[in-house]
Amino acid sequence: MNVLVTGISGRMGQAVKQAVEQCAQTTLTATHDVGQDISAALAQADIAIDFSFHGFTPELVAAALEQHKPLVIGTTGHTDEERAVIVKAAQDIPIVFASNYSVGVNTLFWLTRRATRILQGYDVEIVEMHHHHKLDAPSGTARSLAEIVCEETGMDYNRDVMHGRQGNVGARPQRQVGMHSLRGGDVVGDHTVIYATDGERVELAHKASGRMTFAGGAVRAALWLAEKPAGLYSMQDVLGFTD
Repeated sequence: MNVLVTGISGRMGQAVKQAVEQCAQTTLTATHDVGQDISAALAQADIAIDFSFHGFTPELVAAALEQHKPLVIGTTGHTDEERAVIVKAAQDIPIVFASNYSVGVNTLFWLTRRATRILQGYDVEIVEMHHHHKLDAPSGTARSLAEIVCEETGMDYNRDVMHGRQGNVGARPQRQVGMHSLRGGDVVGDHTVIYATDGERVELAHKASGRMTFAGGAVRAALWLAEKPAGLYSMQDVLGFTD
């Protein structure tokens, strides 16, 4: 499989480049950075793996639609409008769109869904920490965790997720998800989901020590996507996780 890696100047772009080069089933045929001609780069590849900048997504998707090329999108921080562009494009081309390509993190997603079903009525708080270079907050992974909790409890992400607390905010409502973003040092990515009630607390956590776990997962997703029809897929689909 001939692969284009976008966002090549970034940390994840470099990690994906290395993962593609290390995989016997993939060949790095092109790289791209924002500001360069994406159409020419994509024409050299069978598929693109994107870890760039959310504002670039509409341009990438437009080129992929024109050339009918599949996409693996790991970029985070998309606006609702940018996410809508991805969803619409998936009607015509296959796309894996995930906030995190780590097998461990996707296991955390799976566990979070089941724990939320079991621990109904518990207070839920999500804490994430990343390096001081990260641009978006909360992380895409933390948002995915909160979305899972909201889906399983009937809460609404925009209404019921509280991003930090300050001042005299009053007692914590039961139907609320607390979201807390920490930044510092060279932390690759830590995520913890906390379930608390009177008398006990349950914590689910994942800590990443290197970016290759994400990069390898993205390459795995690209290989899986090769023979798939048009549609919007997640890393849960790639790994075969089901409810």
